[in-house]
Amino acid sequence: MCGRITQYLSSEEIAALFGAEPLVDLPGGRFNVAPTQMVMVVVEDGERRVVTAHRWGLIPPWAESPQIGSRLINARGETVAEKPSFRTSFRRQRCLIPVDGFYEWKQEGAGKVPHAIVGCDGKPLALAGLWSSWRDPGTGEEIRSFTIVTTAANRQMRPIHERMPVILPEESWGLWLDPSFQDVGALQSLLQPYPDDQLRAYPVSRRVNDVRNDGAELLEPANEC
Repeated sequence: MCGRITQYLSSEEIAALFGAEPLVDLPGGRFNVAPTQMVMVVVEDGERRVVTAHRWGLIPPWAESPQIGSRLINARGETVAEKPSFRTSFRRQRCLIPVDGFYEWKQEGAGKVPHAIVGCDGKPLALAGLWSSWRDPGTGEEIRSFTIVTTAANRQMRPIHERMPVILPEESWGLWLDPSFQDVGALQSLLQPYPDDQLRAYPVSRRVNDVRNDGAELLEPANEC
């Protein structure tokens, strides 16, 4: 499961890190990004690798309305090649979601405590994603959307949640983004839990529960824990 992320690098900074061309000019500085919002993603567009913005929550081309996207914010890596909502995108329309971290909630007693998960080296993480294009039959408006692929939690994440987003190392970026590469077995072999020693998880303020709250203070360790 992955239902909240941070993106505080600008589109220019993300483009530099991923060897991409920025098609959008966005400042970043977002510390509580939620589903249905626009998010910066990296895709390969023909011969180019680009940074653009897609809506979080995949809307398949055959969907009757965009509302289905709110139910398709994640795709299980184990079944992504077979599920009708994801299988076409898995073969030809893959993307990376650059994040500086993500949030997950741990059940404690009657409530849940939010945790931030970040890279131990402080560098951005590249989440594996799928994207799709949907056109409104009434207005002709095109909406490009995405979902985050998940896998079983590693040992670091398991006490917090049983699932985690697939985080791809730099050496896998090119293969994942290449729309001409359609070897399902090879692609699924990339969908592994991230190494335990490369992530850090810690509790943060419950203010992150409200998507209206934003700011770097959301990533600070919670005093209550």
